[in-house]
Amino acid sequence: MTRTLTPNQQDFLEALLGEARGNIRAAMDLAGYSRTTKTAEGIGPFEEKITEWAGIMRAMNATKAAFGIIDTLDDPSAIGAHNTIPAAKEILDPTGLVKKEQLEITTDTGGMFILPPKTSEDLVE
Repeated sequence: MTRTLTPNQQDFLEALLGEARGNIRAAMDLAGYSRTTKTAEGIGPFEEKITEWAGIMRAMNATKAAFGIIDTLDDPSAIGAHNTIPAAKEILDPTGLVKKEQLEITTDTGGMFILPPKTSEDLVE
């Protein structure tokens, strides 16, 4: 079910991802919310949407992060190069480009669990 947003809510979301650059209070101010409105009230209804957009922003910046790594490889003495690799890693890790972790379990007839041997403490009379 798609929720209809009020003009303030639309302005809040646009400001949050634009001019406010993720600053919730600044986005609320730009959208015209009262200063007495708690930030939880502003962000609460959009938690899922904000998380989705944060993932999109991460994906949009993945190429920038990859180029940052390449630039650092080309000129490791550049100003800020020591910060580039960790920052790029934080962006690229969730995309699976830096570190891929995969667990695959397959079976065609069922499964088997191997448990450690029982000790005398495990036996109940």
